Amino acid sequence: MTLADGLALALWVVVAVLITYTIRHYVFTLNRVFGRFRQPYVDIGIADWPTVAVFVPAHNEEKVIGGMLEALLAADYPAERFHIVPIDDRSTDGTGGIVERYAREHPGRVRPYVRTEGKPGKAAALRDATSRSEAEIFLVFDADYLPGPNLLRQLVAPFFDPEVGAVMGRVIPHNLNRSLLTRLLDLERAGGYQVDQQARMNLRLIPQYGGTVGGVRRSALLDVGDWDEDSLTEDTDMTFRMVLRGWEVVYQNRSECYEEVPENWPTRIRQIQRWARGHNQCLRRYAWTLLKSPRHLRFAQVIDGLLLLGVFAVAPVLLVGWALATALYFMGYPIEQGLLILFAVASYSTLGNFAAFFEVGTAARLDGSRNRIRLLPFLSFGFLVNLLAVSRATLSRRSWRAPGAHGPDWQKTERYRGGNGENGR
Repeated sequence: MTLADGLALALWVVVAVLITYTIRHYVFTLNRVFGRFRQPYVDIGIADWPTVAVFVPAHNEEKVIGGMLEALLAADYPAERFHIVPIDDRSTDGTGGIVERYAREHPGRVRPYVRTEGKPGKAAALRDATSRSEAEIFLVFDADYLPGPNLLRQLVAPFFDPEVGAVMGRVIPHNLNRSLLTRLLDLERAGGYQVDQQARMNLRLIPQYGGTVGGVRRSALLDVGDWDEDSLTEDTDMTFRMVLRGWEVVYQNRSECYEEVPENWPTRIRQIQRWARGHNQCLRRYAWTLLKSPRHLRFAQVIDGLLLLGVFAVAPVLLVGWALATALYFMGYPIEQGLLILFAVASYSTLGNFAAFFEVGTAARLDGSRNRIRLLPFLSFGFLVNLLAVSRATLSRRSWRAPGAHGPDWQKTERYRGGNGENGR
């Protein structure tokens, strides 16, 4: 075999990976356009509601924590059945004072947990706080989120099914009009949730639990071994541990919660690089276990799980493909054989698919906001930034090394809302 033949064989592998992800996105998109919308729990309104503890991990969140607590206190859920646990993990700003004020004003309903030692990071904070609760259901929100009054009931309803271990709601940016970036991220979120997540739910694959607006059953959490303190993406890690232990993960598309998305590119790049590193850690941990095909998982779920785990590895694979194609071209590899042309087509498709390009248009249509489609051409720039940022994070040693002894530091995104803890009060 010549060097050119070897490079061509490697490029064929790259093309196969890109085509696989292209097909995946088309399947999800077509399912949302023509398939049956599966949302079996959303209409439950009257029930014997279980006890719920709502956890809000917070590290230096004075700009947003007040707004989150106000929203939770206004929730339409039996007051005697739920309480709020803001977790103040070594904050050095005014977070602690704001939380203490709410605890005084709402005794019994707001029960702060102040953390002064132990491993840093969201997962470690959750592990400590949830271990002290006897509630049946644990809901978790990031501090910058704003849940609507009906959201708690909607997230708790699926847990009446005893096989459900985790639930995820839909994330929608509330600061989408701040910049071009926030508008593009709104489109990406729409494609990711309205199409990608809901299609997985429709097809009974593996919806991904998200630790920003979701919940877990206490007994399921204990069954899978609690939160992983060393994980950068504790939600992806929890998704696969739940699925591998036989628990169902449910996505509630109509259970909307509103977040702050990054308003500048440096913050966005840091965010997506953190996601890539954490996701690739989960790929290293769980891919082989999925490949062994546990008996309770269908073949389609195994394939979907592997593709979900590998989604952040697509970017460097694409870059490798470009390098291989360039080398083959200058080595005189015959274009008429079709490989280079096939790679060019697959690259174009995957560049769009990587940030849910094909799904975005469908999501905008399903949301009834077709005017947003005008921004689709600008997504190409965002996709290129994501491609380079994810590739850099994926190829770094931090993505593949074993978890450190002290766990990850707090990984949080810059906040933009008001200050001094008022948040509209």
